[in-house]
Amino acid sequence: MRFIDGLQVSAALSYPALVDILDDAFRIGAISPLRHHHRISLERRPEAMMLLMPAWQASHEGALTAGPYIGIKLITMFPDNTTRLSKPGIQGIYLLLSSESGEPLAVMDAPSLTVWRTAAASALASRYLSRPDASHMVLAGAGALAEFLIQAHASVRPITHVEIWNRTPANAAKVAAKFAASGLDVTVTSDLEAAVRRADIVSTATISSTPIVRGAWLKAGTHLDCVGAYRPDMRETDDDCVSRAKLWVDTRIGGLNEAGDIVMPLKAGVITEAQVLGDLYGLSRGRAPLRTSPDDITMFKSVGASIEDLAAAVAVWDTVRSGGDADDTGHEHER
Repeated sequence: MRFIDGLQVSAALSYPALVDILDDAFRIGAISPLRHHHRISLERRPEAMMLLMPAWQASHEGALTAGPYIGIKLITMFPDNTTRLSKPGIQGIYLLLSSESGEPLAVMDAPSLTVWRTAAASALASRYLSRPDASHMVLAGAGALAEFLIQAHASVRPITHVEIWNRTPANAAKVAAKFAASGLDVTVTSDLEAAVRRADIVSTATISSTPIVRGAWLKAGTHLDCVGAYRPDMRETDDDCVSRAKLWVDTRIGGLNEAGDIVMPLKAGVITEAQVLGDLYGLSRGRAPLRTSPDDITMFKSVGASIEDLAAAVAVWDTVRSGGDADDTGHEHER
């Protein structure tokens, strides 16, 4: 069994190649149960959480021909890690197994795998739903996902300018600085409303529990990509957003049960389930409707799906195996 760390994961993946891999994975399909949430109550500590996300392939078809494989992601979320221990609040591993024998094949760094596949799913949805001429992107949030969302969206649309908004502007500036030599114009904005009003693509990646983007701000033709707010009691958009937009989710089971941006307006009667027009399975298989006009406002809401982790993990595994033994940096270790 091999251990593959975050640097090795990143070295094995790229955009738009991973977007294509996810497109293929959703077209073929896999068994992808709703993830398991386990709250961990610790004395005198904020409540922690453990997530378990299993998936397995039922077919050798398509890009994932070396399988089939079984995978499971285990993520821990300790909200006070940053302040208490100066460590990331989200940590975890991904275990890839052979479905021929059940043999463990590799343990991978799960946070790295997650940011790569999450941004790829957003870019996949954008490739189907945003305007082909979308060039101006606004990103709300400057966390671990920020640079990946910019790269992924720019790999499928002709993005020339990105504005980043964050409650802590210094963090947005750090993300912008990473693109200084890229040729992509990435700047920081302190006025989210003004930025959204001129954007072609608005991507939100925050842990906000209350709306930060208003539907009244969205111009005709905007594509809204909502990545944060991963629980049913969290949301980044208001009722006007979902009322004005045509709606899609990454998976119906996740979107209708876990995505606060969808669950809350559903419970309030603002929208109905019929207004959620499709998911990534339907888009990749050509069975879900697309935008019908350049003026349509489209909204994609994701909470993450284990099929995405499995597809990305297999892509990493295939690259690592073809590269042979551990490289000089020791990023890959035999166990």
